Amino acid sequence: MKDLTQGSITSHIISMALFMLFGMVGQTLYYIVDLYFIAHLGPSAIAGVGAAGNLTFVVIAITQILGVGTVALISHAVGRKDQPDANLVFNQSLLLAAICGVAVLIAGYTLTPAYMHLVGTDEAMQRSGVTFIYWFLPGLALQFASVSMGSALRGTGIVRPTMTVQLISVLLNVALAPVLIAGWGTGIALGVAGAGLASTIAGLVGVIMLTVYFTRLEKYVSFHKEQWQANFAYWKRILGIGLPAGGEFFIMFMTAGLMYWLIRGFGSDAQAGYGIGSRIMQAIFLPAMAVAFSVAPIAGQNFGARRADRVRETFRVAAFMEIGLMIVVTLLCHVAPESMIRFFSQDPEVVLVGTDFLRIISFNFVASGFIFTCSGLFQALGNTWPALWSGVARLLVFAIPAIWLATQPNFHLHQLWVYSVVTVCVQAVFSFWLVRVQMRKRLGTLLPTPA
Repeated sequence: MKDLTQGSITSHIISMALFMLFGMVGQTLYYIVDLYFIAHLGPSAIAGVGAAGNLTFVVIAITQILGVGTVALISHAVGRKDQPDANLVFNQSLLLAAICGVAVLIAGYTLTPAYMHLVGTDEAMQRSGVTFIYWFLPGLALQFASVSMGSALRGTGIVRPTMTVQLISVLLNVALAPVLIAGWGTGIALGVAGAGLASTIAGLVGVIMLTVYFTRLEKYVSFHKEQWQANFAYWKRILGIGLPAGGEFFIMFMTAGLMYWLIRGFGSDAQAGYGIGSRIMQAIFLPAMAVAFSVAPIAGQNFGARRADRVRETFRVAAFMEIGLMIVVTLLCHVAPESMIRFFSQDPEVVLVGTDFLRIISFNFVASGFIFTCSGLFQALGNTWPALWSGVARLLVFAIPAIWLATQPNFHLHQLWVYSVVTVCVQAVFSFWLVRVQMRKRLGTLLPTPA
């Protein structure tokens, strides 16, 4: 356990973010390698895997329910120096992880074909998406156990073991991708099925490694089989914080799904360009995400210790870091957007759409980074509903006019990208207002716990 209620806030953020970024860079490498080999299968494969990959937002939403609730409650317990409560939260989180994993397997194998039929432009794209998800689903189900264990460690201020395991599993994924997708060394090319299988194998190895770590090395929170019976009071605590955070990610899924649906009239090349651009955007967001992820445990421990001054300082320092990082990646997307797209595809239409998307959408990067920071603070304060309201407001402001826009005779893709930028900026302003309200309510009367 690492006490984050003492010492420099800036140092804590940098230290935690660097370790998380270390693992996330590996994740970025996986995205790049995976996309590189899938791109060689043609626009229909890119579009199909991209649209199917959007379903991972649903799984991420559910893992966020589990992860955010676990981080918040354990960080509060650590701040109060209440180890028994931290252990009970962790073990109930593991039980919920098992239940969620089974539910995702059942729902995924049942509902994926209908989803792909809804967003797909042709049979080849739909078939690619279904095949990818079917092979990837076991890996997605395993993510719940990884998130539960990783979140418990993050709540105690420890991130190195989780990031190390994540990096190893990602490197394994990267090594398996050319073998399984393109048939390097075996002559058996599985295509998009290989991409899903590589992720599943890597996920299984990651879960095994984290389990070994908790069994042999972790002391503050650990496995207690006697606590693996349903404790609905703790489920309520975890879900009370986690459900709105999961809803926030589900809103992202709905927004991305709406994008695919709105642009399907432009063909699979356009969807492929958008898919590549979105993957690149997710990859270059990772440094900012690492900073945002550090906010919840640092501010959460200080909230548990009733250190309002340090909670405010955490938000302020993280926000300035986010803005600086996002300015850098915005400039990158204006200097070399076409080069980034061409690395994955030489198709002229795919390159045109992807380049236009990156150049325009980059204008919302600073606002997006600020929204990430606000979400981290909401998690730390144990009230994630404002983050959900912010996401819902953005979806409503975006969806209705965007659907109307798509029906107009002169509708063009860049109009959709521009309007998306506007709505993200509106969301950032709304999120900041909600942060100020929550700070007044939850920190205004907070006094330090007596020594």
